[in-house]
Amino acid sequence: MDGYFLGLNTLDWLVIAAYIILITAIGLWANRSVKSTGDYFMGGRKFGKLLMIAQAFGAGTRTDQAVAVIGASSQIGLAGIWYQWLYLFSTPFFWLIAPIYRRLRYITIGDFFEQRYGTGMGAAYAFVGLLWFAVNIGVVLKGTGVTIEAITGGIISTEAAVIGMMLFFVVYGALGGLVAAATTQLIQGFFILLLSFLLIPFALDYVGGLQAVHEALPDDWFNLIANEEVTLFFIVMAVLNGLIGVVVQPHHMAINGSGKTEISCRSGWTYGVFIKRFATLGWAFTGIFIAVVFPQIMEADSSERELAFGLAIVELLPNGFIGLMIAAMVAAVVSACNNFMVNGSALFTRNFYRRFLNSDADEDHYLKVARISSFFVVAAGVAIALYIPSVVEGLFLIWKIMAFLGIAFWMAIFWKKANRYGAWSSMIITAILSFTTDALGWSFPEQVALYLPIGFATMVTVSYFTKEEDKAIINRFYSLLNTPVGQEHRLEEAGISAADFEIPNSKQREEERETTNIPPLLNNKPALETGEGLMLVDLFRLKETFSFKNYKVDLKGFGISWAIVSGYLVLAWILSTVV
Repeated sequence: MDGYFLGLNTLDWLVIAAYIILITAIGLWANRSVKSTGDYFMGGRKFGKLLMIAQAFGAGTRTDQAVAVIGASSQIGLAGIWYQWLYLFSTPFFWLIAPIYRRLRYITIGDFFEQRYGTGMGAAYAFVGLLWFAVNIGVVLKGTGVTIEAITGGIISTEAAVIGMMLFFVVYGALGGLVAAATTQLIQGFFILLLSFLLIPFALDYVGGLQAVHEALPDDWFNLIANEEVTLFFIVMAVLNGLIGVVVQPHHMAINGSGKTEISCRSGWTYGVFIKRFATLGWAFTGIFIAVVFPQIMEADSSERELAFGLAIVELLPNGFIGLMIAAMVAAVVSACNNFMVNGSALFTRNFYRRFLNSDADEDHYLKVARISSFFVVAAGVAIALYIPSVVEGLFLIWKIMAFLGIAFWMAIFWKKANRYGAWSSMIITAILSFTTDALGWSFPEQVALYLPIGFATMVTVSYFTKEEDKAIINRFYSLLNTPVGQEHRLEEAGISAADFEIPNSKQREEERETTNIPPLLNNKPALETGEGLMLVDLFRLKETFSFKNYKVDLKGFGISWAIVSGYLVLAWILSTVV
């Protein structure tokens, strides 16, 4: 066809090219400010509220998620929204969790496990975290590649789209690290919101309005709970599993630790994710409308329904808008995968290479290793993208992997007696139960109902009957949690490093072995006096310490967050009745 290349109109290619030029220019600019691994991994811990919100929204919002929700909603109706709204009831807790990451002053969650449970647990987390990054990158690329194949009528295959997107975000991310990732989230965020709602007016016009939608679909399609697939049992188990596992998603240390202040970190993660919850509404209703445009989708299998988004783009959007939609999808890929790539390289460089292979190199060497290792993280992701059968199957794997380690994270915060033996035992038991029941054909919610309670019981039982962690480890860990950002002088006076945690070199390790000094356990009195006490850290002592004054920051934000959750549920109900 005249004016077409690889299945796309010239105007669409011009829109895509303009986007790529803009984002590449920003990546080159960001590269100028990267001088160390701290800049590359954490952006120098200098991001404000707006950049933190954009970073949390962009890193947590991906094309594969839109593809999964749209595909599910095109078969089961509004209930398909729970493939992403499973974290809706977890989001208020983000306000409480975010300052924990910031106060610990670690660079990766691998640092968390190493400092709390020992070197072996840190290495185990690094392995699982790298697997999580690879699976996520694979799922993102798979979801977007499938959609691009549908848009171009197969002229650009899923495999070709995956390779092309991979090359773009690898070069871009390797240049600027987290600075590039966070800076472009502001622009990417606009494109992702565009992705979420652009199809809706065109779909409504195509089918003849809202009345035609209701006439074409069963009434139960507008319920938040489906009769099958996304049942109430599925929703409850997915929500619980999500709350346990979300805290150890490897990129969350950067999402919550790169802010200048604790309020920046709280606001960034909580409200950035709430914006995503709003975008998810757009995905769900897009799927419902697509079912009217392509009624055959309602009977397709899970892999075929994921083509619905791409088919609708071709059928409903005019030239130029198709290019805009592809640019929005690529924006979501770059936004998320760039963040995953940078944080994956941080895990490898700090918690494996620097710890076990070369602890005496300079910053330039580690920065070079980080940039090189990022390519291998992506290569594993590409392999997974070309292997997994569907996006939904990839999501289930992602959800389960993190829950295996989430138990140890939560217990480390709540309970001083939690130890490495309990952490190892709970991780191994939950993994065995999950993979065994999966092989036996158990459904996802049935697996969660088994492995979560047994995992927690194992953690508590083994920790209770085995040796406690060294007092120096416990005192240092909880002193950090009891010291708000801005009060680092307390740590320095107690002989505890207030700087970013660094993997010790060989000389420092020798000095650590020779010293018998145990740092004091700093109390949380100064934090309570300013209303900055952390309820999750003080959970087992709230009977003695609780008052609105002591936990003012926690309680205000937590209450507002639950009001927003209620508002979203009401909005979904109103839209389901009006639409």
